[in-house]
Amino acid sequence: MRIDAHHHFWRYSPAEYGWIDDTMAAIQRDFLPEDLAAETAAAGVGGVVSVQACQTLAETEWLLAMASAHPWIRGVVGWVPLADPAAPALLERVAANRTLRGVRHVLQAEPDSFMDRADFNAGLSHLPSLQLTYDILIYHHQLPAAIRLVDRHPNQVFVLDHIAKPDIRGGSIQPWARDLAALAQRPHVFCKLSGVVTEADYASWTYDQILPYMETALAAFGPERLMFGSDWPVCRVATTYAGWVDTVERFAASLSADERTSLFAETALRAYRLNAARPCRVG
Repeated sequence: MRIDAHHHFWRYSPAEYGWIDDTMAAIQRDFLPEDLAAETAAAGVGGVVSVQACQTLAETEWLLAMASAHPWIRGVVGWVPLADPAAPALLERVAANRTLRGVRHVLQAEPDSFMDRADFNAGLSHLPSLQLTYDILIYHHQLPAAIRLVDRHPNQVFVLDHIAKPDIRGGSIQPWARDLAALAQRPHVFCKLSGVVTEADYASWTYDQILPYMETALAAFGPERLMFGSDWPVCRVATTYAGWVDTVERFAASLSADERTSLFAETALRAYRLNAARPCRVG
């Protein structure tokens, strides 16, 4: 059984999802559990982690409601206003639903100094007691600030999204590779092998082009801290769900059976403390 550690649902509106610009016209529509179910079943994915795509508590609660209705949604990474003085009470409220497994704020849209803010760090400091991960969504140039952030919270589990969005389109690998390796030296940080093809040219990317970036992420984190994520439906601007699964399978072909199991399931189960007793569909 495989786990897809990163995907999204939304009821599309330009006002709420303004980041889905005209270059992503193919995903300017609703994407709901019934749209994903056939994709995951065909790929042998038996459980998924739904990640916030809109920074509202209403979306977080909507994702949790869908997880309650669909047991194969094994966990939710929602949004809570961590920099708000009310964050502790809000976290307690939403974390009462144990399907909430993590929190994410879209740091790629913030200046690096946001990660140094006292109010944001104060909110983040409440996550370990609730056994919630924190997903780090950044661009490659924000890695030094992310290292400072994780060093302030040695007891917090962090998950780096999309291998920190390297400049694949521009063909640059440094200083991203150096900074990624430095972040990976922190054992409380995991990484998602997701969102890779959308950092390349949507129409012309090749396996050989993205391979050095995937190899760098694997070398930095190892299969025990690297996890598969589809980034569906965002991935659809550059590939299909099955196409990305095939790409990762090709990349993982040289790994041992245990290492492939880590990449496709066990790492996500550990990082998000997913409830193994919760029923899931076997693909």
